Amino acid sequence: MAEAPVIAIVDDDEAVRVATGSLVRSLGYTAETYSSARDFLRASAAREPACLITDVQMPGMSGVELQEALVAAGRRLPVIFVTAFPTESLRSRALAAGASGFLRKPCEGRAIIDCLERALRQRAAT
Repeated sequence: MAEAPVIAIVDDDEAVRVATGSLVRSLGYTAETYSSARDFLRASAAREPACLITDVQMPGMSGVELQEALVAAGRRLPVIFVTAFPTESLRSRALAAGASGFLRKPCEGRAIIDCLERALRQRAAT
């Protein structure tokens, strides 16, 4: 039996991390949660997640900066951004860097599911 894909969730808001992790697990995936981008970068090097769901606005390193650090390190994984403060410039920057999705908080579970399934299909096709 194949191992369930790992979905990494990075958000400084514990309630969002817990809720998103529960949603991901309910879909049969393994959820790994991190409270900061730096925690994710330190911990995820050993096993590349199948997809990353990250907040944009976080202390220390933003979600967009995290995506840029991953790209610079040669790590190409689907990234789905969620933010309570969407701007067109931020959305454009994230999508230009290869983001798989850009969602506004609070997100409907269905929107996250659709975005996640699309990102995993795209990853499987490459």
